[in-house]
Amino acid sequence: MSAIYTLDDLDLDGLGGVATFVRVDFNVPLRDGKVLDPTRVEAALPTIRELTGAGARLLLASHLGRPKGQVNSDFSLRPVADTLAELLDEEVTFAEDCVGPAARAAAEALEPGRVCLLENLRFHAGETKNDPELADGLAELADAYVDDAFGAAHRAHASVVGVPERLERKAAGRLLVDEVTALGRLLGEPERPFVAVVGGAKIEGKVDTLRNLLPKLDFLILGGGMANTFLAAQGFDLADSLVESKRLQMAREILQAAAERDIPVVLPEDLVVTNDLVMPMRVEVVEVRSVPAGTKAVDIGERSRRAAGEVLASARTVFWNGPMGVFERPPFDAGTVALAEAIAASPGFKVIGGGETVAAAARAGVIDKIDHVSTGGGAALEFLAGKTLPGVAVLENRS
Repeated sequence: MSAIYTLDDLDLDGLGGVATFVRVDFNVPLRDGKVLDPTRVEAALPTIRELTGAGARLLLASHLGRPKGQVNSDFSLRPVADTLAELLDEEVTFAEDCVGPAARAAAEALEPGRVCLLENLRFHAGETKNDPELADGLAELADAYVDDAFGAAHRAHASVVGVPERLERKAAGRLLVDEVTALGRLLGEPERPFVAVVGGAKIEGKVDTLRNLLPKLDFLILGGGMANTFLAAQGFDLADSLVESKRLQMAREILQAAAERDIPVVLPEDLVVTNDLVMPMRVEVVEVRSVPAGTKAVDIGERSRRAAGEVLASARTVFWNGPMGVFERPPFDAGTVALAEAIAASPGFKVIGGGETVAAAARAGVIDKIDHVSTGGGAALEFLAGKTLPGVAVLENRS
């Protein structure tokens, strides 16, 4: 990947009074008009503070949820403005729209070193379509552009691609640079042994990442629902467990590719099974070859946890995406928590990505022991799959 423009290239000393459009990722969970988890807001603070410290007039723009191009108060960013004001300990104004008269008036009223949060970009259908008219309207609000929303960098949307195409002064924020740098280490010359831990419900969305990472790996640990598909591809009967029957051949191909490179694939040896997730009358640990009829796998067993832990104990580079089971329903979170603790104890460089993965690490109390926590699950997977991220490509220094 080519070098990208950063804040160091933006001439911060020359930003005093300059209206600066900052694409952030404030797609946070809300309940009753309150932000439940401010992690993504907190992640943007270093860039925001650096820009306001330089005297820039900041217009922050983000999406929230999927309002499908319609104004919907349930997806308003106004509560996020309140949270941001508390975190910054200063006033944050709020514009009732991200373009048009309301946005222009907010931009004109903004004083140097102050912050305004624009309303949800996705209240306009043109955002996800990279509509030229919407991109024009957003770009006219500012004279400089900064992207700190890695979680949206894999989307060719108006605020991600259209605006920086229209503004000459543009750069990646500190968060986006940190993401590209950390994930880039995994694709470059990672310190070995390099171990990938991949779980979650399905193979879909992770195939390209697995294929691209595989030649660089020393071990691949699989868990969660997707491991069921790999086990089924080897001929095991998983009873009522989640299995992607249309992905069995794909799983076989990945296993074959690993075998050809002598890369061990660590699959579950035992599983926690139950008859029902909501009202379990039967919970037991069984061998993968002995899953009882009428039950489904919901976690990895103790032997599987130990086997994975032994591999992780000597890892020098670790990437983790996806839980080992139905971790949101205790006690079926035990395997995921055990893996999180093993990863945290690993002596190497540790990267995790994906909302569920981050939540699992938080539940295990090990977030502060992870070297890099990616804010973009989908973007991280596409980056590691070797795909070009539109939001990164548009910031490349091609000189």
